[in-house]
Amino acid sequence: MTVSRLLLITGVSSGFGRALAQQAMLAGHRVVGTVRSETARQDFEALAPGRAFGRLLDVTDDAAIDALVIAIEADIGAIDVLVNNAGYGHEGILEESTLDELRHQFEVNVFGPAALIKAVLPHMRARRRGHILSITSMGGFITLPGIAWYCGSKFALEGISEVLGKEVAPFGIHVTAVAPGSFRTDWAGRSMVRASRSIGDYDALFDPIRSAREAKSGHQLGDPVKAALAMLQVIDSDAPPSHLLLGSDAVQLVRAKLASMADSIDTWEYLSRSTDGASLR
Repeated sequence: MTVSRLLLITGVSSGFGRALAQQAMLAGHRVVGTVRSETARQDFEALAPGRAFGRLLDVTDDAAIDALVIAIEADIGAIDVLVNNAGYGHEGILEESTLDELRHQFEVNVFGPAALIKAVLPHMRARRRGHILSITSMGGFITLPGIAWYCGSKFALEGISEVLGKEVAPFGIHVTAVAPGSFRTDWAGRSMVRASRSIGDYDALFDPIRSAREAKSGHQLGDPVKAALAMLQVIDSDAPPSHLLLGSDAVQLVRAKLASMADSIDTWEYLSRSTDGASLR
């Protein structure tokens, strides 16, 4: 039997956030979903009056995050599950991408989730229960030319989530980094910021990648509803994973990356070990 929980999900206007919110409410949970406009807030609450609570939030506003969590705990109830979903992708060759674009990518994809985690943790720790899910990406394990800023942000969130899980396990709090592959969301569409092209030397490498990504948008293999149902299974688990890949493409590509890394470690092990010195007593 599913236990009714209160979920705080960022970015419920579309994509994974919307799908998870809808499936969670169908399963009997209540959801506080963050959006960026009043119209979106009303639209979300209309999905399930009394069960859907829309709240305006810019995840780069630390003060607003703290105030939101305090208000939810006081007015709606104890937050059982935090889902850090809000984010976007930056696409652009590194040399053509600005440091301001890098900073904003991290503000939304890393600092925002970190601020939300810090806001909910005192409450979860006091109750000795809770679950934090952060939506990362297979781009937090593998890389492709043209998404350095994005991959960097997702690698960072994967690492933060893994460390956090070790720190809060004694308090009965679970942490799961959810790494989707290619899904039919807006990630490669309206949610992606694309840097302009300026250096012809990269044309042969990157132009086909950008064209293929644009053509594939909306036709990816992954189904967001099935992803949502998978995340609900993780939330209901007594022993959830610290990392969860979603999609057969993610499984295949991450396995290939790990195998390649293992081969490289073996090849260069002699050099790696050569740096050991005599232990000091």
